[in-house]
Amino acid sequence: MFCGGCVPPLGKEVRIPMASYLARRIGHSILTLFIIVTLVFCLLRLMPVEGYFANYEKMTETQIQAGLQSMGLLDPLPVQIVRFWRDAFHGDLGVSHIYRVNVPVVDILKDKLPISIQMGVLAMIVSLVLGIPLGSVMGRFKHRIPDQIGTALVILIQAVPSAVYYLYIQMYGTTALNIGLLFQADRWQYWVLPVFSMSLGNIAFYGMWLRRYMVDESNKDYVLLARAKGASENRISLRHIFRNAMVPLVQYIPSAFLNTVVGSIYIESLYSIPGMGGLLVTCVQRHDNTMVQGIVLLYACVGIIGLILGDLLMVLIDPRISLGKKAGGR
Repeated sequence: MFCGGCVPPLGKEVRIPMASYLARRIGHSILTLFIIVTLVFCLLRLMPVEGYFANYEKMTETQIQAGLQSMGLLDPLPVQIVRFWRDAFHGDLGVSHIYRVNVPVVDILKDKLPISIQMGVLAMIVSLVLGIPLGSVMGRFKHRIPDQIGTALVILIQAVPSAVYYLYIQMYGTTALNIGLLFQADRWQYWVLPVFSMSLGNIAFYGMWLRRYMVDESNKDYVLLARAKGASENRISLRHIFRNAMVPLVQYIPSAFLNTVVGSIYIESLYSIPGMGGLLVTCVQRHDNTMVQGIVLLYACVGIIGLILGDLLMVLIDPRISLGKKAGGR
């Protein structure tokens, strides 16, 4: 017999506690991480063995086979996968064979990551401080001069190849600040240009999407009702439109921040910044397979953490968003 008290009616929302939702998302994320890194691990085993020897050209076939045997690369692939994950859980990602010979991958990442984190934090702060007000002003003065100026700026940033204005920023910025071309971490002047350059893309992104969300919200019934009640435009814009328009935008902030932390390949190479930017490309070009494994694992963790934090941040900003599912849904 059907029990109405036991089975929720079709279409009724079933709320999921935050802890259960978080546990489920983390479980799915761990599975995704395992699949991605394992797939990359298997693909790297199809690469030439040169990536495991710094002086491959001078080695005999006997020496190569002995080296592969000592590294466990002649074992069956499932055995190698299990060994890799066991070591990874203990913080051991192997050693670099070409990029920095016999230096642990974790130590290399520890040297590179801090400066990228500092630069990423500063770039994200600049992009939020400039991008959010830009989008708010554009949405508040739709089709008027502030909106037209902001739209022109966004189009300029997105349409012109970034390498072009990065070069102009470096060329004229170094002259204006009276600094050299090579980065010096101990002088704040050398942080200004790369941080500003790294923030430009997110400034345009936040400005464009916040304007769009604010325009969409301004046409909804609750805004028309507020205007009919005589509420001022400033109050409607700030207390209602802006607040609701920020909700779908905040889910992108953690992932954008973490991607910025990973570093910009072109900018870090342009200013000779010893960060994460370009490290993966360099290791791929030099066929340092162990380094590639460690970097891919780091990048995969960064992307997955960004997605989870984005969902949670959106729920915290707007409690009306339910961590639930439709009963009877597929």
